Amino acid sequence: MSSLFHTDSRPGPERRVSIGEAMDRLVRGGLPLRFTAYDGSSAGPSDAELGMHLRTERGLAFLMTAPGDLGMARAYVSGDLDLSGVHAGDPYDALVLLKDHTRFRVPTPSEAVLIACSLGVSPLRPPAPPPQEHLPRWRRAVEGLRHSMTRDAEVISRHYDVSNRFYELVLGPSMAYTCALYETPDATLEEAQAAKFDLVCRKLDLQPGQRLLDVGCGWGTMVRHAAREHGVRALGVTLSLEQAQWAKEAIDREGLGDLAEVRHLDYRDVVETGFDAVSSIGLTEHVGVRNYPAYFAHLRDRLRPGGRLLNHCITRPRNTRQETGAFIDRYVFPDGELIGSGTIIAAAQDQGLEVQHSENLRPHYAATLRDWNRNLVEHWDECVAEVGEGTARVWGLYIAGSRIGFERDEVELHQVLATRNHADGRSDFPMRPHW
Repeated sequence: MSSLFHTDSRPGPERRVSIGEAMDRLVRGGLPLRFTAYDGSSAGPSDAELGMHLRTERGLAFLMTAPGDLGMARAYVSGDLDLSGVHAGDPYDALVLLKDHTRFRVPTPSEAVLIACSLGVSPLRPPAPPPQEHLPRWRRAVEGLRHSMTRDAEVISRHYDVSNRFYELVLGPSMAYTCALYETPDATLEEAQAAKFDLVCRKLDLQPGQRLLDVGCGWGTMVRHAAREHGVRALGVTLSLEQAQWAKEAIDREGLGDLAEVRHLDYRDVVETGFDAVSSIGLTEHVGVRNYPAYFAHLRDRLRPGGRLLNHCITRPRNTRQETGAFIDRYVFPDGELIGSGTIIAAAQDQGLEVQHSENLRPHYAATLRDWNRNLVEHWDECVAEVGEGTARVWGLYIAGSRIGFERDEVELHQVLATRNHADGRSDFPMRPHW
C-alpha cells in the first residue's frame, strides 16, 4: 500500500504537503469540522457549522511537538488556535464533536520526515508552553515530595488563588466550587448549591449548638450555611489564603462571627477534637490515594464517639489507578488523583469508621458544570479583564471537557457518610436514613 503522503517517483523535486492536507490525512475518517490554517490550506467539510483555525507557526509547533490533547490545549490557550461556531467560555459542542469523531493516527517515520520538510524545521522545536501551564509531574517530583504540606500548599495556591472576583463571576453568589444538587430539572445553580449544602447538613444530622469541622472549606459556604441554617458552631480550614480572606469577610458581612470561623490552615494541622461532625467537600481529590489511611485516621480522631463524617469527592467508575490526563494535570489540578468509591469506602473502614451510606451524584455535576460554563460566557469580558484571555480559555475548556466526562461516566461524584462508633459499637445512627 502506498503512503498517504505519496511522493511522485519521477525525477524532480519532492511534492510538499500543506498543513490542511497533513491534518486531513492524519485523522482517521477525516475531520468532522472545517479546519483552516495560516498557510491558506484547509480540510474538512466546507459547510460545517463548527471550525478550527490554526493562526501561527507556533501553534503548529505546539501540535507537532506534543501530539494529542496537550498540544492542542497549548495552541488554544496561547491563542494560536481558534474555534468558531462556539464561545470560548463554553466550547462544549466542539469538544463533543472532536471527541466523538476525531481519531488521529501516528505518522510513519517517512511521513513525519515529509511533513517536517514540507512545513519547515521550526515546527519541530518545542516552543515554551503558555504561562498557565504547570510543571510536568517528573519536574514536580524532583522539586518536592508529592502531597507534602509545602507542595500541596503551592499547588492549591496556584489553582485557587487565581482571583476571587473571577470565581464570583463563574461560580455565582454561592461561591461553591463543588457539585450542586438539582432537585428539579429547572432549578437554578444557586438553588442547587443551597440544596447540596443542606443535604450535607441533614446527612450529618446537624443540630443547634453542635460543632462542625469543614476541611478544605473553600470560600466558607458550608461553614456559613451550617451556622446560619442549623445553628452550628463551624470551623473551616483551607490552604488558600485568598479563599480564607474572602470567607472571613463573608462571615463578618452576614454577622456569623459568633458561630463561624475560617482559618488559613492545612487540615493536617487541626488539633481540636470532639467535633460532632466533619465535612470534606472537594478535598479528597487533592489528598493522594496513598495518603487515604492517614487522611481518614486524622478525620476520625477529630470526631467524638457517635460523630459523623461526610466525604464528598469526584471519583472514577473503577478502582484501578489511573493518572489524570495531561491537560488537567498541567493546567487545572496538578497532583490531583481520583479513584473509585470502593477504594474510598475501604480506606474509611480500615481506619475504624463505619460506612452508613454512599450516593452517586454524577448527573448533578454535569448540570453544575453546564451552569458554570453559562456564567463564564455571560461574564466573559469581565473574566478576561480579570485573569487574561489565556486563563479564561483554560477554564472554558476545562469546565466543558469535565461536563462531557461526567455525562459519559468517565468520572463520578460520591458522597460517603460514615460514623465513628462508641467503644461498645453504638453508632447513634437511626435504623433508616432520616434525610
